[in-house]
Amino acid sequence: MKTYSRRTVFTGGLGAAALTLAACGNRTAPTEAGTFAPPPALTPKAGQNVVTQTLTAAPTTVDLGGKTVSTWAYGESLPGPLIRATAGDLLRITLENRLPEISTIHWHGIRLHNAADGVPGMTQDAVEPEASFTYEFVAPDPGTYFLHSHVGLQLDRGLYAPLIIDDPDEPGDYDAEWIVTLDDWIDDTGQTPDEVLAALTGAGPSDGGGMDHGDMPMGDDGPGGTGHGGMTMGGEPWGDAGDVAYPHFLVNGRVPEAPEIFEAKPRQRVRVRLINASADTIFALALGDHDLSVTHSDGFAVEPVTAKALYLGMGERYDVVVAVKDGMFPLVARPVGKTSGGQALAVLRTGSGSVPAPDVQVRELDGEVLIGSTLEPAETARLEDRAVDTELTLALQGSMQPYRWAINGGPYGQNTPLSIREGQRVRIIASNQTMMTHPLHIHGHTFALPSGLRKDTVLLAAMESFALDFDADNPGRWAAHCHNAYHQEAGMMTGIDYAS
Repeated sequence: MKTYSRRTVFTGGLGAAALTLAACGNRTAPTEAGTFAPPPALTPKAGQNVVTQTLTAAPTTVDLGGKTVSTWAYGESLPGPLIRATAGDLLRITLENRLPEISTIHWHGIRLHNAADGVPGMTQDAVEPEASFTYEFVAPDPGTYFLHSHVGLQLDRGLYAPLIIDDPDEPGDYDAEWIVTLDDWIDDTGQTPDEVLAALTGAGPSDGGGMDHGDMPMGDDGPGGTGHGGMTMGGEPWGDAGDVAYPHFLVNGRVPEAPEIFEAKPRQRVRVRLINASADTIFALALGDHDLSVTHSDGFAVEPVTAKALYLGMGERYDVVVAVKDGMFPLVARPVGKTSGGQALAVLRTGSGSVPAPDVQVRELDGEVLIGSTLEPAETARLEDRAVDTELTLALQGSMQPYRWAINGGPYGQNTPLSIREGQRVRIIASNQTMMTHPLHIHGHTFALPSGLRKDTVLLAAMESFALDFDADNPGRWAAHCHNAYHQEAGMMTGIDYAS
């Protein structure tokens, strides 16, 4: 096995000119205020339910479980307030911006119309301080989703919340449901996310604070797309998985010293909706002394698979069903490739026992850990079989030193958007030409992997490739980017534009 340093490797044909580009600040292409007309109001159809809610983004103080931090959030707790609807409902959600800077909301994974997607400069004018914007859309697909700001590094503060779209036809053969939102936390611990990015890009102090500089061995796996299969933590498939050294990892906004405790009764079946809302961290998750039956990936049903543990990349969501035992059990999310900050922890309590220690180890994480891209789709989740009309390439490129990230030869705003036409079956050959793992997220559509598995966010290991198929049935200008927030801000984003 070859070994490389992520701080010295630069691959993928990103030219020398691109290396000289500044890589800090908001990468959204500049537009003049008033570029986008207000989206037309949607009129509910006869009998259509309307879900109305207001989210106020504002500076606040939140309690992480005995540790108080000043941050930006939707309300005074983490995650922000749950939004819940049923597939086919009309959602009417107002963002009130009380921040000192612009903001938006992106509805991660939802196949909504373009004007509501929440990408400043691409789908809307950013919402100015002391202004508001109402997002209206119909959520067509049931599943586990989340919402977050799509401006700068606001995601790496507290501007995120779960979004659950229920299936009106689901039998609901479980006794309880939990929503588990994972996060990495650095805001108000001596640095802000923006200060960390400035240090990474060389635009701020270079003392290394907040950065994970470990030179880790990385396997040259070669291009693929056939999946890694289950791999052990000792044979980590992700190479180098993140850049930031976080002091805290959270489950539902709480540090492991004060974990959330989920109550259930022995032998109950519990549906657990897992959301990785972190900015820079892949997690390996397990529930001590339990099996996980994986039923959904990014909202779409899969052929159920029993696993001891599974990986969650940034932006990914999985649903699992657990038949709970009698006692007290740790739910552990271990950050992959991180050398500080401990782990994220919650607790299942169905009987007597002591609350596990913050650094509790579960044996399930020492064995095989399921990689979600190896799952098989349920038949109901498959795309219709048809010929591919156009094939495009999307290459993830860049380096750690200098800290520059790009797609197809340039950072966002200086690369050429992919062009497609309505009605096409599109195939994107997505290749990771770097020695780091990247979670690729495509807005406005769900794609199918070669197995047929439906997703909107997929982890691409170093030098790995996937063919991603989707139907061009949602016209507009859409973002495609790495869901590592720091890579996105340093340029790893492009557009997918429908030709007129």
